[in-house]
Amino acid sequence: MNMSEMISPTIKGIPPSGIRKFFDLVNEMKDAISLSIGEPDFVTPWNVREAGIYSLEKGHTHYSPNAGFMELRVEICKYLSRKYNVDYNPKNQVIVTVGGSEAIDIALRSLVSPGDEVIIPEPSYVSYKPCAILAGAKPVTLNLRVEDEFRLTPELLEKAITPKTKVLILPFPNNPTGAIMTKEDLDKIVDVLKDKNIVVLSDEIYAELTYGGKHISIASYPEMKDKTLMINGFSKSYAMTGWRLGYTCGHPDLIAAMYKIHQYAIMCSPTTAQYAAVEALKNSDSDIQMMNREYNRRRRVMVDGFRKIGLDCFEPLGAFYVFPCIKSTGLNSEQFCERLLSEEKVAIIPGTAFGECGEGFIRACYAYSTENIIEALKRVGKFVNSL
Repeated sequence: MNMSEMISPTIKGIPPSGIRKFFDLVNEMKDAISLSIGEPDFVTPWNVREAGIYSLEKGHTHYSPNAGFMELRVEICKYLSRKYNVDYNPKNQVIVTVGGSEAIDIALRSLVSPGDEVIIPEPSYVSYKPCAILAGAKPVTLNLRVEDEFRLTPELLEKAITPKTKVLILPFPNNPTGAIMTKEDLDKIVDVLKDKNIVVLSDEIYAELTYGGKHISIASYPEMKDKTLMINGFSKSYAMTGWRLGYTCGHPDLIAAMYKIHQYAIMCSPTTAQYAAVEALKNSDSDIQMMNREYNRRRRVMVDGFRKIGLDCFEPLGAFYVFPCIKSTGLNSEQFCERLLSEEKVAIIPGTAFGECGEGFIRACYAYSTENIIEALKRVGKFVNSL
């Protein structure tokens, strides 16, 4: 049997993640510095870890309800109400998922059919387009522009909408650019969408990591509440990447559809992580604030560092990434990152990993120690000067 011939053509046509390529390479190099993976260098707060440990000591090692423990769903709803002025019913409007990634997958599988279109602003997170394709939809990418600070404009959105449009993915605060959407920005997007039968998949995993004001959810607009599916989680804000826990909230009918897939494909999210997440939501606001302040300090170091090197870098106001332009070097994004890793042992991700319009840019993550950031910037400067 030729196993290659047995593999789905759809899977064959999806490229591997452009992020993991550089992550794997840097792990094989001695004295290399990685600014590649979006993972906090902070350890999960002690009280959250302790809650997880205590749950194990008490023998809480069994399945949870499919949608997640009711106590956790209640705390998620309390959190979203007090933080973002969005109210959900924990009984039928919340599913606790295996990270935000599962939520993206089951949302698209619940919503789209072959021929439906999913609008995806890019540059953006690497999973959106493959998940849309795997669900049978046609991804329609919008090229966000640095002149607009990589924000979604109503003009771009209106041009992309067709009778086949079923879903708009709204990825803000944005990975990889660090762009945000202000209330004024969202007002214009809401005007475009409020009378259309389009579901907004709002990925708000970086909602706690903003530096120019409080994050606003499009779900907080009354006319958008029922047509928005909010996705969030614990990985970024609480430094809980390895716990693999996220959640999704939305209209009961859509949640019920997603629940079916979640039941059959996943069953339930990790029990230990759910106990830890309850503690995080109840008692870790101060930890979020501390990490936010530190990320903001590192953000300034990195933005200033790239600008001093001579690479244009717009002001990112969310997440923990910068997206400097490297067009002045004469190299494309892939060449720049491959040579930087080879010659100076610094791993940074090509902008093209996040969409074709990312050409000419690179993504650097500042969820690393200041010492590593400063040393990496020195090496990048040396590399750029050598060109």
